[in-house]
Amino acid sequence: MMKRIGGVLLVVFGLITVAGAAPPDQPFMEAARADLQKAKAELQLATRDKAGHRAKAVDLVSRAIGQVNAGIQYARRHNHAAAPDQPHMQAALDALQSARNNLDKANPDKGGHRANAIQLVNDAIAEVRLGIQAAR
Repeated sequence: MMKRIGGVLLVVFGLITVAGAAPPDQPFMEAARADLQKAKAELQLATRDKAGHRAKAVDLVSRAIGQVNAGIQYARRHNHAAAPDQPHMQAALDALQSARNNLDKANPDKGGHRANAIQLVNDAIAEVRLGIQAAR
């Protein structure tokens, strides 16, 4: 039993080391994306009584995240980045699956927006999986 736990811990430590070893190829774009994602998360936690401005801000932030992602991908295709970043794609997939799990647990009374978000997340999961396959 102890050998099994030790082996599992060794594998987990190895995966963490490998995932953390590769420096980001576009640190400023990735930092901007992280900031946008934090802003979006905070907006989503805010109460809804903002006369539609909170929802518009969430939409704008989401679109900005999309543009940052597109810029990162463009630079990777045109600037000949060294290697596909599967650890990042896997981390994105994990985050999307976590988001979907949280959406599944949320109260369904959201005017259809929760259901729309679930569909968009499902579509994003499918695209990330296709991207991982394409890079192999």
